[in-house]
Amino acid sequence: MNAAFFIDAIITVVAVTTPILLAATGELVVEKSGVINLGVEGMMLIGAITAFAVAFDFGPDLGDFAPWFAVVCAAAAGAASSMLFGLLVLTLGSNQVATGLALTIFGIGLSSLIGAGYVGMTVPSFDSVFPDWLVADPLGRVLFGYSPLVYFALIMVLAVGWFLNRTRSGLVLRAVGENDLSAHSIGYPVIRIRYAAIAFGGALAGVGGAYFSMVITPMWAQQMTAGRGWIALALVVFAGWRAGRLLAGAYFFGILMTLELYAKASGFSFLPSQFWAAMPYLMAVVVLALMSARNVNRSDAPACLGRPFLPSS
Repeated sequence: MNAAFFIDAIITVVAVTTPILLAATGELVVEKSGVINLGVEGMMLIGAITAFAVAFDFGPDLGDFAPWFAVVCAAAAGAASSMLFGLLVLTLGSNQVATGLALTIFGIGLSSLIGAGYVGMTVPSFDSVFPDWLVADPLGRVLFGYSPLVYFALIMVLAVGWFLNRTRSGLVLRAVGENDLSAHSIGYPVIRIRYAAIAFGGALAGVGGAYFSMVITPMWAQQMTAGRGWIALALVVFAGWRAGRLLAGAYFFGILMTLELYAKASGFSFLPSQFWAAMPYLMAVVVLALMSARNVNRSDAPACLGRPFLPSS
């Protein structure tokens, strides 16, 4: 193995980690507010098809601005779909788990319907915006050879960590997630705060989906997220609802997914390719099961997570 192999491996790890890091960062904020949204996979697919359709249909007219506009549209589509979830669970009081699963099914169906006319079509990849001389050498490729969405994902997880732990607004959001009735009694708008958190989570899930259709595989294929939204959900629990651990956990799962790619590419014959494809998901289930059995991080979960808000007045 030479240096080029390790550089390629690092770049691959970063590439496959970015969408789950984006989606998990948004879901972290949602769950910190006391809501669990299992519709991450559906919102990612809605963001993916929105970004692809905008880039494909408007790319020739918008030129270099097209990828940026496509990502903004993906964020808006993800937020809009999350507002449907918010309306059902916050205003109408439906079950959060069932509604989240319904949102995932809705996102899969909607993306398949809209994307039927784009199957096999391609758009220009949303690559690095840095000058070519910066990415000419190996170190430059590792530091500057990524899509802007990679740097956006890193900035967002750090910003969310700072917001939750260092700002008054973050403290209020965490208070809503820990004891919504107490927060309501001292005048905080619980429903409004949760709507804002859900919209933020949906927007980041949409951007995570856009990363699939604009960076990883700039060619539309049905259900291209391949279950990464479920890994993002598991990652929030794996990280103990902490932003710093979220970053480390995302790259742990990114390494697992990269091992899958390299194992299949190298033609390991003693294990079937299906095993490597299933390994990241199997590891997510094993980790969550062990954490549940040992009560690890249970005290870190927001106390009101998944419970409907029923104000007494």
